[in-house]
Amino acid sequence: MKNRTKYWKTIKVTWLFCTCAILFLALFFAPVFPAFESEGENWFEVSLNGQPVGSCGDVDLVDGLIADARRKLASEDGELVYIPAEVTAEGKEVLFGQVDGRQKLEDAVFSIMQSSVQETLQHAYTIKINEYTVNLGSSQDVLSLLQAVLERYDTEGEYRVELVVDPDRELNVLTTSIVRREEGEKNLRAAGEGAGVEAFFDELFVEVEPDVAMQDFASLDYGLVGIEFGDAVEIVDAYLPESEITSLEDAVSQVTADQQKEQIYEVQAGDTLSQIAEDRGLSIDDLIAINPSLDDENSTIRTGDELIITVPEPELSVIHQERIYTEDSYDAEVEYIDNDSWYTTKSEVRQQPSAGFRKAASVVTYRNDTELSEEVVKEEVVYEAVPKVVERGTKVPPTFIKPISGGRLSSSYGRRSAPTKGASTNHQGVDWATPTGTAVMASCGGTVTRAGWASGYGYVVYIQHEGGRETRYGHLSRVLVSVGEKVEQGEKIALSGNTGRSTGPHLHFELRINGASVNPFQYLQ
Repeated sequence: MKNRTKYWKTIKVTWLFCTCAILFLALFFAPVFPAFESEGENWFEVSLNGQPVGSCGDVDLVDGLIADARRKLASEDGELVYIPAEVTAEGKEVLFGQVDGRQKLEDAVFSIMQSSVQETLQHAYTIKINEYTVNLGSSQDVLSLLQAVLERYDTEGEYRVELVVDPDRELNVLTTSIVRREEGEKNLRAAGEGAGVEAFFDELFVEVEPDVAMQDFASLDYGLVGIEFGDAVEIVDAYLPESEITSLEDAVSQVTADQQKEQIYEVQAGDTLSQIAEDRGLSIDDLIAINPSLDDENSTIRTGDELIITVPEPELSVIHQERIYTEDSYDAEVEYIDNDSWYTTKSEVRQQPSAGFRKAASVVTYRNDTELSEEVVKEEVVYEAVPKVVERGTKVPPTFIKPISGGRLSSSYGRRSAPTKGASTNHQGVDWATPTGTAVMASCGGTVTRAGWASGYGYVVYIQHEGGRETRYGHLSRVLVSVGEKVEQGEKIALSGNTGRSTGPHLHFELRINGASVNPFQYLQ
C-alpha cells in the first residue's frame, strides 16, 4: 500500500510536468488559428407546398429533387401534368447541425409532388387576334372557328381557310391562307399527280378569265369575288390545363360577336357633332366623353379634324369584295363659265341640267358590314346627262369695315320715327352715338368724290368704290381729305361731330350700290 502511494505521487507529478511542457511548446510553436467568422445561414428546414421535407445544408439540392420528381411523374403516363411547387426554407447559422440524407429528402419531395398533381396538360392551340387570345383543343377546332367567321359573308361556302407557316416569323408560328375551294382541290390533284404530262398541260393552258369590260352584264358573275381576314391571325402549339381550353361553340360566339372598338373619323364638309354621333349610334354625350378636344355639344369642328368614334366590330374582322349590278340615274358635273368682269357674288344659269341613265358593274369592298370603297369595272351609258351650265363672276368684291371703333348703335337702317323735325322717317344708313372728335376711317378703299358741307348731313365725306359702290360719312366735325384723293381701307378721313340736322354727337354711315342705299350691316365684316 505504501509503495502504490509512493508511485502514484511520482506519476501525478510527472503528468503535471508533461502537461505544462506541452502547453508551453504549443504556445510558442503551434500554428495560429483564425477566429470564427460568420458565413450566414448554413442549415435549412425545408417545406414544399406547405408540407415539411426535412433539413439540408443547401436549398438548391431540393430544387434539383423537385425537377427529378417532375420528370418521373410525367413519364409514368406519357402526358404533361401541372404540379405546383412552392418551396419555403427557414435558415439558421450553426456550428454543428444534423441534416437528412439525400434519399430521405428525395422520397419526401416525390411524395409531396405526387399528391400535388392538379391537372393533366393537354395539347392545344392558342389563337391570337390583336390583343384577344383563345385556346382550342385541336387544329380542326381552329379551322372550324375560322371557317365560321368566313361563313357570315361566304354564304355559298366558296372559300376555305388553310393553316400555313407564317413566313415573317422566325419561330414556328402558323397563320391563315384563304383559297377558293375549287383552286384548293385543283392544287391537291396536281400534288397527287406529280409533274406528269397532265400537270404540264394544266399549267400550260391556264384558264384566263376574260376582261370584265369585254363581257356583257348578263355573263358576269355577281356576288362574292374576294375575301380575307382584316386582322392578323397567329396560331401556336401549347400544352395547357383542360380548364384553360375553350369549347368551339364558346370560341365562335366570342370571336364573331360585335365589340365596341375605337376608330378615327375625319370630319367632312357639312358634318355636325349631332349627325356624326347619330350615324354611329352614339349619344352626343358619349362622343364628347371619348374626345378630349370637345368641351360640349357647341364645340367647333372643322373639315379635316379627326374625331375618335366607336363602331361595332367583331374580334376578327373580314374584308370582302362583292361584285354588284346597278341601274341608276346620274347627274353630270356642273360646268362653269368664268366672267372676269363680274363679282364672285353674281352668277346666272345658262343651261338647265337633265339627268342621264346608266348601267354599271362595280366591285364594292367592305370591312364586315361597312363599305370602304367602290370601283366601277364596267359601265354603259344608256343616255347622257346634260350638265348644268353656270356663268359666274371671278372678281372678289370689295370688303367693308365699321368706320369707327366703339360707339353705340343709336339708329338702325330703314323705317323709324323722325328723331327731330325735318329728319327722314326712312333712315338710309346707320348711326353710332360717339363723342365729338372720334376718328372716322374709310370703310373701304376708293376715291373721295365729296368732302365738305351738305345740307342736312353737315360736314360729309363721300367715297366711290369698285362695282358702283359708295360710302357716305355724315355729321362730321372736321374733314381730313380732299375731293379726288385716293384712300385705303382703314385710313383716317375725318372726325365725328354733331353738325347738320342732328340730335347729338354721332356718326351717320351709308352704303349705296348703283345709287340705291342698302343695309350696311349686310356688308360689314
